[in-house]
Amino acid sequence: MTHPWKDVPMGDRSPQIVNTVIEIPRGCGVKYELDKTTGMLALDRVLHSAVHFPANYGLIPQTWAEDDDPLDVLVLCQFAVQPLTLMKARPIGMLTMVDEGKNDHKIIAVAVEDPEYNAYETIDQLPQHRLETVARFFRDYKRLEQVEVDVRTLQPVTVAHDVINAAGERFRAL
Repeated sequence: MTHPWKDVPMGDRSPQIVNTVIEIPRGCGVKYELDKTTGMLALDRVLHSAVHFPANYGLIPQTWAEDDDPLDVLVLCQFAVQPLTLMKARPIGMLTMVDEGKNDHKIIAVAVEDPEYNAYETIDQLPQHRLETVARFFRDYKRLEQVEVDVRTLQPVTVAHDVINAAGERFRAL
């Protein structure tokens, strides 16, 4: 069996186009997380707040982020994508939050195969409402768990590329 995080490559055109493994479909109120040992999808928790994931959420394989997990990615797509789907995505920017004292980068990307989103190349091309929806989700999703997160400003695609490259280097050093 192929391990979705360890065995799937980041992609030949990384960081411009990356492979992603979806853990949570858009619109879901349940947080699934890939178990790093088995490669199976595990239930992390049911969200306590009345929110749902604003995009398909997953990881970029063969990366290791500053929060001691694979690098997170939100893939904008007009439809919810099933968990453990492998899809190609183009990073267009990044949102950073501080959670439990660690930087928790969220790469924002668009589905390469989705004609509604694949023309976007930078985060500033997205509608302002879409950006505010993503940021608001991360401000609110842990609030009823009594966990405060510090959501920082959106960052351009060049910063996202640097973070992806650094996360790939950290994975290779593991």
